[in-house]
Amino acid sequence: MLEARDLTKRYGNLPVLQGVSIDIAAGELVSIVGSSGAGKSTLLHLLGTLDQPDSGTITLRGKRVDQLSARELAQFRNKHIGFVFQFHHLLPEFTAWENVCVPGWIAGSASDGLKKRAMDLLDRLGVSARAEHKPNALSGGEQQRVAVARALINQPDIILADEPTGNLDSKHAHELHDLFLRLSKEFNQTFLVVTHNETLAAQSDRILFMRDGKMVESGA
Repeated sequence: MLEARDLTKRYGNLPVLQGVSIDIAAGELVSIVGSSGAGKSTLLHLLGTLDQPDSGTITLRGKRVDQLSARELAQFRNKHIGFVFQFHHLLPEFTAWENVCVPGWIAGSASDGLKKRAMDLLDRLGVSARAEHKPNALSGGEQQRVAVARALINQPDIILADEPTGNLDSKHAHELHDLFLRLSKEFNQTFLVVTHNETLAAQSDRILFMRDGKMVESGA
């Protein structure tokens, strides 16, 4: 479903990715682990089309996304890729359900149906009772669940999560990973998760290890 081949990326004289290749099947929950500076977040940004590789190819659902124009990329990203970050990036002036709807509004979806889907997602994620609350009235765990609902609203092919539990305590971190597992099974939703926590990564279908800008066989 997602294929990347021989991705390289440099920032100035610093090589960050050195010929990274990766394959993710539909419905998989895959974790990438490695120390800080291994290139995990850079890889996720390239796969999510938030940045461009210096060389290599990225194919999602048979489409070479590395060949799209900036405008085509923005449209493709909004429709096919969902993002969950360590920092929730919720809009403070919007309620929870309005934050969930933002990607759908950008895509031009009808407002009535979009709100219903947002409320359904919040209900599935256990935070529908907080739908009318703004982010400053939500706990960290609630905010992250709203962010997950926002990532799901356009029914993307894949969700890319960059340290999604980084600001959560251990209880809420385990709950979020359990939620990813449930969504993966219920919706056949594909997840690629970057995390420092190998205990949590062990719940995934597959673990990939990175070191010094390369994929390696294990965390050793």
